[in-house]
Amino acid sequence: MVWSVRLKEDEHETRQTESDETIATCSECGSSNVVRHSDQGERICEECGLVIEEAMVDLGPEWRAFTHKERQEKSRVGAPTTQTMHDKGLTTQIDWKDKDAYGRSISSKKRSQMNRLRKWQSRIRTKDAGERNLQFALSEIDRMASALGVPRSVREVTSVIYRRALQEDLIRGRSIEGVATAALYAGCRQEGIPRSLEEITEVSRIERIEISRTYRYISNELGLELLPIDPKQYVPRFSSKLDLPQEVEAKAIEIIEETADPLLSGRGPSGFAAAAIYAAALLCNEKRTQKEVADVAQVTEVTIRNRYQEQIERLGIQ
Repeated sequence: MVWSVRLKEDEHETRQTESDETIATCSECGSSNVVRHSDQGERICEECGLVIEEAMVDLGPEWRAFTHKERQEKSRVGAPTTQTMHDKGLTTQIDWKDKDAYGRSISSKKRSQMNRLRKWQSRIRTKDAGERNLQFALSEIDRMASALGVPRSVREVTSVIYRRALQEDLIRGRSIEGVATAALYAGCRQEGIPRSLEEITEVSRIERIEISRTYRYISNELGLELLPIDPKQYVPRFSSKLDLPQEVEAKAIEIIEETADPLLSGRGPSGFAAAAIYAAALLCNEKRTQKEVADVAQVTEVTIRNRYQEQIERLGIQ
């Protein structure tokens, strides 16, 4: 019922938008100051007073509301649809609490009946193997995204990427966890919230090499065309973890901008950003050890030293 009402209201909004676009100007004076009076069912030009349209049919709900609070209370639609659930959040769910509407405990006979209903509800929510696959994959994506602390927009994008991979039959011969993890890595990059492969591997149950291989495969097959990661996107997060002031962060970004053009090619962006932060901290008298920076960026100390030497040589700093 909720789904059908939502579709009707969406259809009403679409028709209303199309109608508004059709009658955008007055045919008499050419003014664009055309208003719609819902109570009278008319569309009127405020400049010359011409009634452009009359006896309009109101396709909205039959109830009336005069304040935002009243509209919220009388609205029939439920939560918005989401790609992060296999059924897009359109099905119902039986609560686990064995209480009635008044908060009182129900009888043992009713409890057993509700347990049977919950069992059948969980079974009928997934009608085939494809939906069971999707349900498990989306729960894994939600778990890993929560551990990484990425926003909900990344989860939505990741879910769409995984659904596309499932429709294109790219899961065959690969683990569900592997494709879900690769989709999450792609979703982070697409939303401009990069997480390194090492960070993704930490929260995943899959080896790094398999994640990398699966990511390249689905990226090529789906034509994602993701741009290389900008090292500057790592700087705020790494600086925050190292408790460095804004001055160091700004200096690190400046170092990256001046040295990235010739030096970044073929090198990991997280290691490049970490070396720039290490150099900026030294220049601003906020020294951090190479081990501290390497642990935050999840790279080796050798990487920090090599990138650091290249950067200071490029900047001409002794």
